[in-house]
Amino acid sequence: MSASTSPVALRFKGRTWFVKRRTLVLTGVLVAVILGLGFTALCYGTTWSDPGEVLAALVGTNPSVVILEWRLPRVAAAIVFGAALGVAGAIFQNLTRNPMGSPDVIGLDAGAYTGTLVAMTLLAGTSVHLAASSVVGGLVAAALVYFLSWQNGLSGLRLVVIGIAVNAMITALNSWLVLRAELEVAIAAVGWSSGSLNGIDWEDLALPFTVLGVLFVATALVVQSMHQSALGDALAVATGVGLDRLRLLMVVIGVGCTATVTAIAGPIVFIALAAPQIGRRLARASGVAVLPAALTGAVLLQVADLLAQLLLAPVSLPVGVITTAIGGGYLMWLLAQEVRRT
Repeated sequence: MSASTSPVALRFKGRTWFVKRRTLVLTGVLVAVILGLGFTALCYGTTWSDPGEVLAALVGTNPSVVILEWRLPRVAAAIVFGAALGVAGAIFQNLTRNPMGSPDVIGLDAGAYTGTLVAMTLLAGTSVHLAASSVVGGLVAAALVYFLSWQNGLSGLRLVVIGIAVNAMITALNSWLVLRAELEVAIAAVGWSSGSLNGIDWEDLALPFTVLGVLFVATALVVQSMHQSALGDALAVATGVGLDRLRLLMVVIGVGCTATVTAIAGPIVFIALAAPQIGRRLARASGVAVLPAALTGAVLLQVADLLAQLLLAPVSLPVGVITTAIGGGYLMWLLAQEVRRT
């Protein structure tokens, strides 16, 4: 076993995680990239801020409303939401054992968006209503896909194909809901459907960051079992993994991450699809590792948001437009790779 692939034991409060040395190095590199992109985003805006000014604002010697109240929430949202989408993608790709088994492909994004539309059209549309309805919509979509895919066991390929069909039907339902809504609600819903970080402030982020923090901790607690289950059901059961309970928990965590992001920023597609596979290749892992997927998701969303601000400056595009454009090319490449293997 080479030094780059030999595992390192990480212990915390009686629990032990085994991580490859290459993964630890990759983690350090990706964290550095995230910090660099975040600092660049804090400098960029309608006017360019000097790096010294940004540092002074961050350490509190020269507070700036523009940097701390306008730009920093957007940067924080890009990092945390990108990581959440990467985690959700890794969970569902492990669950389906298919690189196309991400929330946006199998209909969970669309289901969460349906819940958001219901909250916007029928309820008061508060942040709590949006978050709760988005989670319920995602869970209903996941249950529907899971139920239709079950036939003497769960097939990853069957789940992806049925998920694509369910996604198309839910998308049609969403279009109908928008057409039936009042004009103001319809305009807001269409803007929401693009996926955007524009106008996000700290008040918008308190609840989702709390929820995602809990989900990240839950992911860390089940990640070892999740990787064991990816090696095969028989081996997982032999090592003491309760598959039914684990899969249910994985679905809840994955839907929770996806729906929480959707409730605040709208459906930001393709990050959950691309991040786990890019992270896996960077880490040279045999399976889909969660930590590289989360960090890669944060990098991808930061890059996409910077491009969204730069391309038509001073007009800021919805970040979902950029992720869709990039993700479309990635999806064609991924499909071509899958066809060559069959």
